Amino acid sequence: MMNSIANMANSILGAGIIGLPYAFRQAGFFTGLFLLLVLCAVTDWTIRLIIITAKMSSSHSYIGIMNHCFGSSGRAAVSFFQFAFAFGGMCAFGIVIGDTLPPLMRFLFPSLSSIPVLKLLTNRQFVIALCTTCVSYPLSLYRDIHKLARASGLALIGMFIIVITVVVEGPKVPAELKGDPSKTWSIAGPGIFQAIGVISFAFVCHHNSLLIFGSLRTPSLDRFARVTHISTSISFISCAILAVAGFTVFTDKTQGNILNNFPKDDLLINIARFAFGMNMFTTLPLELFVCREVIEQFFFSHETFNLQRHVFFTTVILFSSMFVSLVTCDLGVMLEITGGVSATALAFIFPAACYFKLTDKSLPWYHRTKLPALICVIFGVVVMVISLALALQKSWTVEGAAKMCV
Repeated sequence: MMNSIANMANSILGAGIIGLPYAFRQAGFFTGLFLLLVLCAVTDWTIRLIIITAKMSSSHSYIGIMNHCFGSSGRAAVSFFQFAFAFGGMCAFGIVIGDTLPPLMRFLFPSLSSIPVLKLLTNRQFVIALCTTCVSYPLSLYRDIHKLARASGLALIGMFIIVITVVVEGPKVPAELKGDPSKTWSIAGPGIFQAIGVISFAFVCHHNSLLIFGSLRTPSLDRFARVTHISTSISFISCAILAVAGFTVFTDKTQGNILNNFPKDDLLINIARFAFGMNMFTTLPLELFVCREVIEQFFFSHETFNLQRHVFFTTVILFSSMFVSLVTCDLGVMLEITGGVSATALAFIFPAACYFKLTDKSLPWYHRTKLPALICVIFGVVVMVISLALALQKSWTVEGAAKMCV
């Protein structure tokens, strides 16, 4: 069970955690903390709903559940959103590797850029390609997600290092880097829906929850509920500590990546940047598992395992995401749309809608068994529509312009 806890917690504590202080800036301190708690609780519930609806529909995959409930349209919708979210996450993880490891190498070895061959370790594109090919690719070739438990455990340790470092180093930053102290204990901010999107992106792991359930030595609803409760609790505590520690120092100056608020010559923060980069290329295979599983379930659900097909899709998906990471520093508005909208659909709309559909049809919609699911669906749709509108609005501004790193 500990292996499954490590995989689920690592899936939650991915790239999204680093943006939670920014979510507090958008929503305000107290509103941000409230949203973090509520969305964590809803996430815990909807993760378990996926397993419950899988049992109710006799399905073995998220795609199977949606197909049972809504036919081919449901099958296509969940396949699209699962693949888009997981692939977008892979691209984001690659970008993070390129943004964290080369600057760290230049900090640790100032003369490295002048040494032939070794200077490649300070090159963004080379480091992304090296980490993807030598670390993420071998891990991604595993068929069983259980095999990633050790890597997930190491990645969790890396995330805890980041949290502790931000807590310790935050108060020590120069005064000119700190934010306005009068905004520290703000009640509400103007960007509540943006904050919901950031927090939702951070907590989504629904797309691989069935894979984690299947990796349990003795799969059962009770055991999976314990895994979910423990994983989400660990994630909430880590996220809350990081968000509070980061926002209370930088307030109105808080950036999307909290580590970018710190000086570039801060040794401990550079260690945290290294841990974050390491976390990304051990988390990336978890997302590739999902992309590959979606393709297998959608196109080859009635065929037996084929090694050549397995290697082919693993290679194409991984190196396609690597290519995107190589040519851009910012995935821009398209990643914001696919990531934010996909996260909302996968975390709130689909699990609750399937549960509502499969629950006893003789019960009225306002029955206590059905009403929470209906509220969750409505909430998800509202957040999705507003997030999409904000992303499209951003695309018409300079802020939404793509940043190429060719």
